[in-house]
Amino acid sequence: MAGLSSRTAPKVAVLMGGLSVEREVSLSSGRQCAAALREAGHEVAEIDARGDLPARLTDAAPDVVFNALHGRWGEDGCVQGLLEWLRLPYTHSGVLASALAMDKARAKAAFAAAGLPVLPHVLVPAEQAARAHALPPPYVVKPNNEGSSVGVYLVHEAANAPPTLGPEMPDEVLVEAFAPGRELTVTVMGNRALAVTDIVTDGWYDYHAKYAPGGSRHVVPADIPAPVYDACLEMALAAHRALGCRGLSRADFRWDEGRGADGIVLLEVNTQPGMTPTSLSPEQAAHVGIGFVDLCRWILEDASCDR
Repeated sequence: MAGLSSRTAPKVAVLMGGLSVEREVSLSSGRQCAAALREAGHEVAEIDARGDLPARLTDAAPDVVFNALHGRWGEDGCVQGLLEWLRLPYTHSGVLASALAMDKARAKAAFAAAGLPVLPHVLVPAEQAARAHALPPPYVVKPNNEGSSVGVYLVHEAANAPPTLGPEMPDEVLVEAFAPGRELTVTVMGNRALAVTDIVTDGWYDYHAKYAPGGSRHVVPADIPAPVYDACLEMALAAHRALGCRGLSRADFRWDEGRGADGIVLLEVNTQPGMTPTSLSPEQAAHVGIGFVDLCRWILEDASCDR
């Protein structure tokens, strides 16, 4: 870990909570990771990333920061920039990769430039998306810079009118063609794609399905043809590299099984995957023989600064 002291078990500050709409999920992730790092022998300070964060980090005087924040301000380059300024090594991706991945439209441009399959999409003012169809139905409307299926609206093929958007939506939204098929996801750990998970739900894979117990069923390894499985692994690794990610990331796909490997489309990359009891990345790590404590230890050992 670049810039760490020579002590055997560096002192760790775990950032969690914060200001985004994913605050509660982040608190769950952070507590799980803090407990695992204590089990690994580290002195751990749990910091809710609100208020005067620079002063609180200075008071805690950690050797390294474990970033367990989700959503805006935590995984969009903002807190990463602060940690660079404080010259504190931190986990997961750096400033540029974090900001790029959180901006869905720009991330898609990077994926397309790398030859990865993405869906037709447009970036439009929210009031325009609520006034008229920005794409032919079916399509999805989502914030351009949020994660975890926050504020996602599915417009069905037979819809006569565009969606009535809620107050949680930002001024600008991403309108994306709807991709039929199965929800697949792949965790990348450094230079290794771990596994493919098939996410099974009764309906839309929304915030509740992601985080509520019983909201979805995870099949790992996914029971899909080997060429499709291998293609997902390769695309996840290529997407990780296209954004310049570091440490752990997770790529989400839709797969139209009637089209074989040609039916795979890349939706987005999450640079700070959830670490809750229902989260996908710890499940995939366990599938390849990496327990939760060892996963957290690896993430910590991979910590660095962009400088």
